[in-house]
Amino acid sequence: MTFETFKNLIPKIQKMSVPGESSHFIMAPEMRVRELNHIKIEERNPRNAAVMMLFYPKEAQTHIVLILRPDYEGVHSGQIALPGGKAETYDLNYTETALRETEEEVGVYSKTVNVVKTLTKVYIPPSNFWVHPFLGYTETRPNFVPQEEEVAKVIEVPLSELMNDNNIIPEILTTSYAKNIEVPSFKLNGYTVWGATAMMLSELKTFLKGSMEI
Repeated sequence: MTFETFKNLIPKIQKMSVPGESSHFIMAPEMRVRELNHIKIEERNPRNAAVMMLFYPKEAQTHIVLILRPDYEGVHSGQIALPGGKAETYDLNYTETALRETEEEVGVYSKTVNVVKTLTKVYIPPSNFWVHPFLGYTETRPNFVPQEEEVAKVIEVPLSELMNDNNIIPEILTTSYAKNIEVPSFKLNGYTVWGATAMMLSELKTFLKGSMEI
């Protein structure tokens, strides 16, 4: 998809309702779906975080940026993620959290990002976070500067890869809650994207497909 085509969709995107949790569950393991249907999230006093689904032009084609988390002692070690992080008390709202964290993690100045839409929040049981995703774009390709402590690699994914249904595959993975289970995943730029990131990207994909059909 060219970046001009993407930008022409923005007025539709701003008016449309988001698909919601049902689109998350397309890319969630059965075990995770059962867990989310039975737990009382509010009783767990979850923390809040925000991420940015950032679109930009690269060689006239629309791209979205993902990051590879470094290996560390934690539940999200070595995973593919969207730039973002936990909300701080000094953030005015979750939009500001997403913008601040994106600037900190990949060096994209907040003032260059046009925030278009809020998507459906996702609960992550292993880390007890509500994650609030936002859709935004920059007019030009950012000069990405990864934060070494948080980002092992910046991954630039053509939107056409995300929209290609052939890039959805089952993977046998060991997760924080089960060993050797089949997990629906995206294969993007050679990386396996699963879990909460895949769930959020699933809603984004469903949403964008809907905007193109109107």
